[in-house]
Amino acid sequence: MPELPEVETVRRGLEKLVLNKKIKDIRVLYSKTIVNEESEFIEKLTNKTIKKIDRRGKYLLFRFSSDLTMISHLRMEGKYFVEPSTKEVEKHTHVVFDFTDGTSLRYKDVRKFGRMQLVKTGMEIQTAGLAKLGPEPKEETFIVEDFSKNLKRRKKAIKNALLDQTIVAGLGNIYADEVLWMSKIHPETPANRLTEEEIKVLRDNIIKELALATEAGGTTIRSYTDAFRHSGGFQFSLHAYQRTGDPCERCGTPIQRIVVGQRGTHFCPKCQVVKS
Repeated sequence: MPELPEVETVRRGLEKLVLNKKIKDIRVLYSKTIVNEESEFIEKLTNKTIKKIDRRGKYLLFRFSSDLTMISHLRMEGKYFVEPSTKEVEKHTHVVFDFTDGTSLRYKDVRKFGRMQLVKTGMEIQTAGLAKLGPEPKEETFIVEDFSKNLKRRKKAIKNALLDQTIVAGLGNIYADEVLWMSKIHPETPANRLTEEEIKVLRDNIIKELALATEAGGTTIRSYTDAFRHSGGFQFSLHAYQRTGDPCERCGTPIQRIVVGQRGTHFCPKCQVVKS
């Protein structure tokens, strides 16, 4: 699943490709992608212009004229591309936004899990998923005292806590493994057993790692590409994720893989010791 760095990279690419383009027509090829009534979705967006594209956590927010916002979650495999409207539609393309300039924005999703929902701008914060979303992992919004309070209330493994989008927005399996390795914290450590110093280090590493991954264009493990069909570059900088058996870059101990909360999890058994 694309995490914050990948979604932000997609957002930046789309802003270069589709801003100020006006929708002429919409072709919905897989109706379940659209949360709204399909006819209403098409009617409301026809003749509207994309004015801005924002991001909140793993959600893309397309801002249209007439105060409309389309919430888009890529889920596992969702991708956006821009093509000439006359070009044949590729397999697994589920929604096509044809623009008046002869180009089209195409949403492709092999797994069919991605969703789009149209709301009045300002109402997106009340929708499922966004309503309880935690802070963005930035210095000015991700406050260490609030992070500490949230973790102290939870007995579950810290790996699971980091995947909880109500605690901090945008982290997924890849970067949770990475920031825990950087912070020397075992992924099964109960969240409420972390010290204040460990929490501060973890918070700082979350901000740092997600910023670095974003600047590298995200991480491509299987199929992720941005709106220009470019793969990410951060997979070459991973310390733990999917490096089972490789020597830890700090101590040389082979990286191990376990399952935490039904998620494959990678860590160094020497550098990251579990707390009971």
